[in-house]
Amino acid sequence: MTPHDYPFNPETDLLLDRVVDVPPERVWAAWTRPEQVVKWFTPAPWSTSEAHIDLRPGGRYDVVMCSPEGQLHANPGCLLEVVPNQRLVLTDAVLADFRPSVKPFFTAVLTLTPSGSGTRYHVHAMHPSAEGRKQHEEMGFADGWGKALDQLVAHAKSY
Repeated sequence: MTPHDYPFNPETDLLLDRVVDVPPERVWAAWTRPEQVVKWFTPAPWSTSEAHIDLRPGGRYDVVMCSPEGQLHANPGCLLEVVPNQRLVLTDAVLADFRPSVKPFFTAVLTLTPSGSGTRYHVHAMHPSAEGRKQHEEMGFADGWGKALDQLVAHAKSY
């Protein structure tokens, strides 16, 4: 599958597309191993205090972010698609075991494609409405996800 297998809607979707100098296997490990997720997932000065991952369709993907002031922000979600080293689709529209969510915000499609000795890192964030897209953009989607990716790369190179 390519990043374009999920049609892009400019009214409701956001994209992050970069090539990083880390192989897909290391990017995958950073996204799918809780002990690694807590080291890079949340853009500094925020941090990630917990990560719970059940790596299967219908499995739990929960990350707890911590503000600089110590406030915890849970982000419960569910994995929809798991293709090792290639694609991870997660959402907060449903929770683990496909239980309905009360307040869905977005679905993220992470696609990893080999690019030389690195990885083309493509995130497609799909929102249920234009308002949701705008809210995510105003929250700093491009900067936040870009900074988190820089942290992932630094982490992946450190071990």
